[in-house]
Amino acid sequence: MAETPEGLLARLAAAGIAAETRHHPPVFTVAESRDLRGELPGGHTKNLFLKPAKGEGPFLLATLEEERQVSINALARIADAGKVRMASAEELMATLGVPPGSVTPFGLVNAAPGSVRFVMDRHLAEGFDRIWVHPLTNAASTGLAPADLLGFLAGLGHPATLLDLG
Repeated sequence: MAETPEGLLARLAAAGIAAETRHHPPVFTVAESRDLRGELPGGHTKNLFLKPAKGEGPFLLATLEEERQVSINALARIADAGKVRMASAEELMATLGVPPGSVTPFGLVNAAPGSVRFVMDRHLAEGFDRIWVHPLTNAASTGLAPADLLGFLAGLGHPATLLDLG
C-alpha cells in the first residue's frame, strides 16, 4: 500500500524535520505552479521519472531546479545512466505510488531501495535554504531544507547523487 500524504508528513515530523506544507489547487506543470511563487519563497523543483531505454537497471528520478534547461539525453549522460526514456504512468504509479503530475522525490518512500537511482541538481541542493516539493500530491507543496530532504531519503535507502548541470 502506497504511503499517503498525511502519513508522509507524519513521518517527517517524527524524524524531527521542520517542514511546512501549503495546500493549493492541483498543478500539473512548472508553468502552472509559477502562480504560487509569491507565497512559497525558496527553490522550486521539477522532476523527471525515467527508465533505461533497454529496460535493464534501475529507474532514474531526477529532481532539478525548475528553471533548469537540460535535455533528457544530456541529463542521462551527466548522470552516467546510459540511454533513458520517460517511464510510463503505470510504472510511475507502481514504483513511486504517484500519478503523472505528482512526481516528487518523496515518492521514494514507496520505492524499494535499489529500484530507483535518485539524482538532484547540485544548485538546488546547495543554493537554497528551503526547497518545495509535492508531498505525494500535486495539490500541496512542502518546503524544507534540502539537507533534511536528502537525509530523510538516504535513511530510506535512497541516497542522492548531486549533479553539476552547468
